[in-house]
Amino acid sequence: MLQKPKLLTVLDVAAIASFLAATGLVFFYAPLERVMGAVQKVFYFHVASGWVGMLSFAVAAVVGVIYLIRKDLKWDSVGVAAVEIGIAFTLINVVTGAIWARPIWNTWWTWDPRLTTATIMELVYFAYLMLRSGIEEPERRARFGAVYAIIGFLSVPLTFFSIRLFRTIHPVVIGSNDPGAMGAFDMTPRMTQVFLFSLLAFTIVYFDLLWHRIRLGKLAERVESLRLKLQA
Repeated sequence: MLQKPKLLTVLDVAAIASFLAATGLVFFYAPLERVMGAVQKVFYFHVASGWVGMLSFAVAAVVGVIYLIRKDLKWDSVGVAAVEIGIAFTLINVVTGAIWARPIWNTWWTWDPRLTTATIMELVYFAYLMLRSGIEEPERRARFGAVYAIIGFLSVPLTFFSIRLFRTIHPVVIGSNDPGAMGAFDMTPRMTQVFLFSLLAFTIVYFDLLWHRIRLGKLAERVESLRLKLQA
């Protein structure tokens, strides 16, 4: 059994505390936006989860490069963990976006460039998990996963810059909005503070989850190793 590192326990506490603090700041410190009202508060969770999703896929691409150089399977474990967490947070991003869009755009979904590219990005990484699960040989599976994660990462900047490259109704958080953007607003100093703290809190939560998922992967590998020994 893997002994839990003390630093991970500290990170657990930091993740829980920062998430609760961010939630409290969103609902009790950040002011109501004068046009959108309470629904604007979804924005803090929506952007933060989107940030973590993209960060996760970036981590998967980086460790993919490291694996191809060092051929150490531990980096494959990190890559899988990052992709799984990235998929989860991107899904949260899409769902919270739909919750925000319903009262603002009068629809749960529209094939806007940002929404379309985000969906493609999510499907790219779903395919990553499905395709690699069909490969039994560990080294071959890891090599495939590494190359796929590197190529798949191209969908991340496409998603991020889509609202800057194409005409869109999706508002831009940093920078100038498209004239047709619906739901754009100017952040007050307190909104900016809460926004930045939310990004920090979700980042801490991400690294905490990533560490736990990597440990879970190691335990799964040990169980599989014992199973093979018993069958021998």
